[in-house]
Amino acid sequence: MAVLKKALFILVLGVTAAAAAEFPTRKAGLWILSMKTPGGRAVSMQQCVDAKTDAALQSMGGGMAQRACSKRSIQRSGDTTTIDSVCTIAGRTRTTRAVITGSFDSNYTMVITSQSDGTPTTSTTMTAKWTGPCAAGQRPGDVIMANGFKMNILDMQNGIGRPGAPMPPSR
Repeated sequence: MAVLKKALFILVLGVTAAAAAEFPTRKAGLWILSMKTPGGRAVSMQQCVDAKTDAALQSMGGGMAQRACSKRSIQRSGDTTTIDSVCTIAGRTRTTRAVITGSFDSNYTMVITSQSDGTPTTSTTMTAKWTGPCAAGQRPGDVIMANGFKMNILDMQNGIGRPGAPMPPSR
């Protein structure tokens, strides 16, 4: 479960590193995401997205960045976007550089290099590939881990799944 939480944290930070107006929207449909985390562990997942889902992810990340980051700069050159940030999370300052190359219509790679107070530099590589429309039974926001665990990012944002929270609409 810790790997799942870390993968989702990287996914949200990576996809939402810039505010909605600064970051391109991914093509609607099913994306296959693969991450190699520090230590060489690989995590893969499927994500069903549409414009609303990407906007919600960017809004979540943009708000988090505004609260936690003292520096955030975005530079574009051709099909490469570089995002540098300095953020304080849980009392620790983290310096991060995300370099994104490729197309948000077909495939892209994101390399996230970060260093926190007193820790070694780590690097995570995420590749994303658009495969077509979402599968039958999937809805925008669904994330399906390699082990079959399924959750919906929009439901998580709305608090669904916590004790006392409303049940999600029937599918």
